[in-house]
Amino acid sequence: MTNIKKVSELAGVSTATVSRTLKDPELVSPLTREKVMVAVQQAGYRPNWMATSVKTGKSNSIVVLVPNLVNPFFMRIIEGIEQAAQEKGYSVLLGDTQGSASREHEYASMLLTNRADGLIQLDHSFPFSQADAHLVENLPVVSVCERIEGDKKYPVIELDNYAAARAVTHHLISYGHRSFGIIAGQISSQIHHDRLAGIKSVLAEEGIVFDDAMLVGGSYKIETGVEGVQQLLSLSQRPTAIICFNDDIAIGALYAIKKHGLTVPDDISVTGFDNIRVAAYMDPPLTTVDQPAYQMGRRAVEVLIQQINRQPLTRTREILPFSLLERQSTGPVFKPGQH
Repeated sequence: MTNIKKVSELAGVSTATVSRTLKDPELVSPLTREKVMVAVQQAGYRPNWMATSVKTGKSNSIVVLVPNLVNPFFMRIIEGIEQAAQEKGYSVLLGDTQGSASREHEYASMLLTNRADGLIQLDHSFPFSQADAHLVENLPVVSVCERIEGDKKYPVIELDNYAAARAVTHHLISYGHRSFGIIAGQISSQIHHDRLAGIKSVLAEEGIVFDDAMLVGGSYKIETGVEGVQQLLSLSQRPTAIICFNDDIAIGALYAIKKHGLTVPDDISVTGFDNIRVAAYMDPPLTTVDQPAYQMGRRAVEVLIQQINRQPLTRTREILPFSLLERQSTGPVFKPGQH
C-alpha cells in the first residue's frame, strides 16, 4: 500500500498537512486541498479508515436513504453527497427504500450499532422504528428537500417551495392562463402542501377560482403524468396550463397530451419542477424550476459532519435558491382564430 509520505512528496506538503486534509479538509486552503487530492489519486493512496474507526469509535460511513434511486433528481443530490463525503473521508451507504418502512428502519438502525456515524434522509418519513425512537434523540440526522415528520426538528436543507410555486403560477398567468391543472407528487409531504399553497395564493390574488377537480396525481412517476392528463382532459373545461410537481410527471404529461392529438404549448402549456438533465432536451424543451440539487447534497454532508463532531449548528433550516427556467413548453393561451 502506498504510504502517506509518497503523497506528501507529490503534493509538496508535509505528511501532517496530508493527514489534516484527509481528516478535516475545511482546515486547509482550497489550493492545498486540491494539490493533496490530486497527489492521493496519483499515488493510489488509500487511508486506513478501519484502523481509525477502532481508535475513534467511528465508522467513517454515512447512510443515505433514498425513496427511489431511479429518480434522476435524487441522483443529482447523491452526486453532491458522494463528492463531499469523499473529500471528508467518509464512505456512503445508499439505501434504496422504495418507500418501505421496514427497509428504512433496517438501514437507519445502522446508526444504533455503530455501523454508520450519521444519516441523510431524502424522504419525509421518520426513518427509525417506534421501538428505537427513544434511542435516537441526539443521533446525527439531516433531511434534504423534505422535512422529517414528527415532533423532533431535524436539520433540513430545502428549497422555498411556496415561493417557487408562486413563480411558476405568475409565469403562466403572465401568458394569459386562467384555467389550471395540477399533477401532484406525494400528497402527504410538506413539499406538496407548500407548492399547492403557493399556487393557490397567486390564484386567489388574481381572482381565479381553484377547482379541486383540477388537482390530480399522487406520485412522482412518469406514469402519474400520463394518467393525470387523461383525468384532466376528461373534465368539462380543459385546462390551458398544467403545473407538474416534478419533471418526470411533466415528461409523462407531454407524452399524453401529444397522444391526444394536442400540441404543447399551443393547446396546453406544461411546467415541471427540478430541472433534471433531460428536461432541456424534451420536445418541446421543458419550462421548469431549477433546484440546486448537487449543492443540497454537499451541504447536507457538511451539516451532518458538524453534528457528528458535536459542533453547534448556527441554524437548523437552510433554504437554497431556485430559478425558473423558461423554455418552449409554455406560451400564450391559444385563442380560436389565431394563426
